[in-house]
Amino acid sequence: MPVLTRLIPSPVVVDIRGGALDDLSALLADQRISSNGKIAVAISGGSGLKLRDRFAAELPGADWYPVAGGTIDEAVKLADAMRGKRYDAVVALGGGKIIDVTKYAAARVGLPLVAIATNLSHDGICSPISTLDNDNGRGSYGVPTPIALVVDLDVIRDAPVRYVRSGIGDAISNLSAIADWELSHRENGEKVDGLAAAMARSAGEAVLRHPGGVGDDDFLVTLSEGLVMSGIAMSISGDSRPSSGACHEISHAFDLLFPARAASHGEQCGLGAAFAMHLRGARGESGLMVETLRRHGLPVTPQEMGFTVDEFVRAVSFAPQTRPGRFTILEHLDLSDDEIRDAYADYAQAIGS
Repeated sequence: MPVLTRLIPSPVVVDIRGGALDDLSALLADQRISSNGKIAVAISGGSGLKLRDRFAAELPGADWYPVAGGTIDEAVKLADAMRGKRYDAVVALGGGKIIDVTKYAAARVGLPLVAIATNLSHDGICSPISTLDNDNGRGSYGVPTPIALVVDLDVIRDAPVRYVRSGIGDAISNLSAIADWELSHRENGEKVDGLAAAMARSAGEAVLRHPGGVGDDDFLVTLSEGLVMSGIAMSISGDSRPSSGACHEISHAFDLLFPARAASHGEQCGLGAAFAMHLRGARGESGLMVETLRRHGLPVTPQEMGFTVDEFVRAVSFAPQTRPGRFTILEHLDLSDDEIRDAYADYAQAIGS
């Protein structure tokens, strides 16, 4: 009898715990990752440089590549530098930008990627997508899922707390993204992948309802696992649909319209998700999002992110242009600027701001 199932791209190793990096050399010696210890390690200029000092002696077969920023040019430069060196794998050691750059570079030269996240700022740590700055602003590029993922909670706690808060906003926004996906199914017949939706929803709900805080190991594990599940959900569906809807359209609009002033990705997505849930009439869900975001110190109004209401209206109005062909509550309602302003006033009143 044939096996009527599907194979799901996912890491062969996911290690989330305090002290996980103490076993890094053993992980990289795994025959599924490296047979001879010949690896490339891409590092950031901050936390990555510190970890290079810690691990250089343990990894004598490694070549180290500093990465200057999260651009497509930097990713191509890294790929060109690694080309022809016969590495077994490439390791991304740093935050979201380093992982995104290295995912793209690894795909370009055909190497498996080990992602070692030094912060939890967004769900790109385990996704099949690299988000990179380019000449037109910012683009998303399809790449393979990492072969292994390591999150050392001791390292995460040393990172600025704003990175954890950003990851919280990104994880919670899954719930708005799934609601948008289901809306598109009802209105346009777009197919919803039930397994991808279930994983993304579970990730968002787990973070939304966890009683712990950013300094709590149990909460950090839940957030890490949620970001991993979000990435795998995108691998299952083959696109970012399980984790990206009106919430991300609004965030991308802030990035494009106000590049010098944009807040963190997760802060923008969290606010976008709470407002999008309000727009679809899910006032209870929107209120719960606002309550959770506030409890973790994330903004729930544009003013708390440093924007005026008029700038927020402009971003929401522009948001559908950031993802042509994607159908969300914004495309469904097709609100005028005055209607967006009225909807925001209603949202602000509902949340007590």
